[in-house]
Amino acid sequence: MEPIIDHIQITVKDMATAVPFYDKFLPLLGFDLNKRGEAKIAENEFHVVEWQSERLCFAITSPRSAYASDAIHRRRPGALHHLAFRASSRAEVDRLHRELVEIGAVIVSPPREYPEYVPPGYYALFFKDLEGIKYEIVCHAHSIEST
Repeated sequence: MEPIIDHIQITVKDMATAVPFYDKFLPLLGFDLNKRGEAKIAENEFHVVEWQSERLCFAITSPRSAYASDAIHRRRPGALHHLAFRASSRAEVDRLHRELVEIGAVIVSPPREYPEYVPPGYYALFFKDLEGIKYEIVCHAHSIEST
């Protein structure tokens, strides 16, 4: 088996806040808003919105009412620490940084090289969505200059 991720589904606190953000964020990564789907299953307290691309389905899901007031914290056991998306160049990381600022993402660390990370030339930016879920855009191509 080849280790390819088919889909990712992340529980958010508030769908009304999250959906508009992800409708702006995911097209920056190549997701087509025309391939966006939504489903609700009331008896399971389940509302999901998913965005399809050729290689990955990304979805957000509502919390069960028993957990709706819980704080998001990436260091809890079982929690998503962060999710990294690979860019093709440093210039793409830089461009995405500018676009993320425009859509209101919370920039944790602007683009820079991380010499403490492997492999050499690790160039990344870190940001959070409007609820505090952390993401990364990374490029491993250290020979490409930033613009």
